Amino acid sequence: MNQAVTKPTLSIRDLKPREGYARLIEAKDEKTGLHALVSIHSLSRGPAAGGCRMFNYGRIEDAIYDVERLSRGMTYKNAAAELPLGGGKSVIIGDPKTQKTPELMRAFGAFIDHLAGDYYTAEDVGVSPQDMANVAETTRFVAGLDGGEFASGDPSPVTARGVFLCLKQTLKHGLGTEDLTGKTIAIQGLGHVGMSLAGMLHEAGASLIVSDINEEAVLTAKAEFGAKVVSPDEILYQDADVFAPCAMGGVLTAEAIEALKVRFVVGAANNQLADDSCGQRLQDKGILYAPDYIVNGGGIVNVAMEILKISDPTYRESRISGLATTLEQVFVRAEETGEPPHLVADRLIERRLA
Repeated sequence: MNQAVTKPTLSIRDLKPREGYARLIEAKDEKTGLHALVSIHSLSRGPAAGGCRMFNYGRIEDAIYDVERLSRGMTYKNAAAELPLGGGKSVIIGDPKTQKTPELMRAFGAFIDHLAGDYYTAEDVGVSPQDMANVAETTRFVAGLDGGEFASGDPSPVTARGVFLCLKQTLKHGLGTEDLTGKTIAIQGLGHVGMSLAGMLHEAGASLIVSDINEEAVLTAKAEFGAKVVSPDEILYQDADVFAPCAMGGVLTAEAIEALKVRFVVGAANNQLADDSCGQRLQDKGILYAPDYIVNGGGIVNVAMEILKISDPTYRESRISGLATTLEQVFVRAEETGEPPHLVADRLIERRLA
């Protein structure tokens, strides 16, 4: 334990979580500028696990809303992947490009260590495997590391593989074939997951339309995958077979759904539906929605192997292929009941949690 980051300036306090959540904890450290939150939604299946996101939230209320919504999603995601883990999430309030330092990440690790194993952290938006290595200097309750006996490294490629398999399963359910030759996929967001997914889809014969605020990323996709590049404002209006949201959550608003010209929505972003009514809107428009916490579960499977100290690669593959199996169960049941898939998925996972 690095004593330099555990002196009294590390102020930790419990906040009141929303109803149905286990804990909400806030930490500040004057020396490093750390301001972080951990939300633990559920411990019913085991210790909570979920990544750390660093984002420059405008208000503390925005950070609380995001971390709690994300932690609930992790409970459902871990259960969907049949993992013996509960749901949790952490956020660091700040600009990762200008405010993140090794010292800040070590202070964050001391915060995680304070929770004594109730929550394991890993990478998410704005956080890298190197950052997790800094976190590991002050806590053992961390995964997504590049080094160590059970190191799992960056989970992004594994997340992308799970999305790829679920996308093919969605096409197979809706069209009777999983062949991607000639299919057009509109990808919103080319971060680590989105770019990995783009490469898999290109190799499988799909045509790509991409957007991202990072100009270098879209130019890479254009050069390497022959992707058509459109602005972030235009991606929702593209004629495509599949819309793949792979950026921030809440993108599927009523207005966005009205703009869509696709038959399927399958992507890596968390919490894609702005609210539950948007799942019904997709169904009313004839768009088959693959619930996000099933589709994007590959990364947490990778991280779970590190937490659970499992080295057998067949465990990873069985859990990731199982995501597509669970998705098909949801689609079949949704057809039988006439309900939108996100509601059917919620009930399936709630039975597992019970």
